[in-house]
Amino acid sequence: MSDLAQYKKDFLKSCHDGGILKFGTFELKSKRISPYFFNAGDFHTARLAGAIAKAFALTILDAQKNGLEFDIVFGPAYKGIPLATAVTIKIGELEAANLDKISYSFDRKEAKDHGEGGNIVGAGLKGKRVLIIDDVVTAGTAKREAIEKIRKEGGIVAGIVVALDRMEKLPATDGDDSKPGPSAIGEMKKEYGIPIFSIVTLDDVIDGMRGLISEEDIKKAEEYRAKYKASD
Repeated sequence: MSDLAQYKKDFLKSCHDGGILKFGTFELKSKRISPYFFNAGDFHTARLAGAIAKAFALTILDAQKNGLEFDIVFGPAYKGIPLATAVTIKIGELEAANLDKISYSFDRKEAKDHGEGGNIVGAGLKGKRVLIIDDVVTAGTAKREAIEKIRKEGGIVAGIVVALDRMEKLPATDGDDSKPGPSAIGEMKKEYGIPIFSIVTLDDVIDGMRGLISEEDIKKAEEYRAKYKASD
């Protein structure tokens, strides 16, 4: 396949085999026509849920070895909720030192007005280093909302981990997509000063899918990358 880490190869193969990573013609929210589409909501079988949880956990453990420190895995509602739960369990399975050290948490879309109340389910965030996990960063709106919620609860955002970095520049405000531009991830790094990691990038997708999809699909993905790749 490529020189990718084995767990990244395994993740890409699971995405392809499970129909999570599709190739064809897809209109995005930005109205761009993409030759590929990634939907983390389709990781709903036991096998596929295990595959994404393992890939996230190994990505996070790699980041820990390189200095990332966190106490809580936080999953923004709704897709992030099962991810945070499964990934926390998998981190404990892979690294016994984390069994009682790492917790998970997620937010409610609407605050609970009875019982214990509040917006957060799981571990309390006050004074804790919080790692946000989710499927992708598109415009960054959902991640900004998560960051503000965490800070409001007294938590410290340690970083963000996403399944896929599309490496794609934000749509131009004047509609001219021919101009160079930053990515949503690049803008968030600058705005918040936090690290952002991904299991795989578009480069990894193109590299790792060679031999698994048609050369025509590879070519279209390369052309899309050349047209929309971010400047950061």
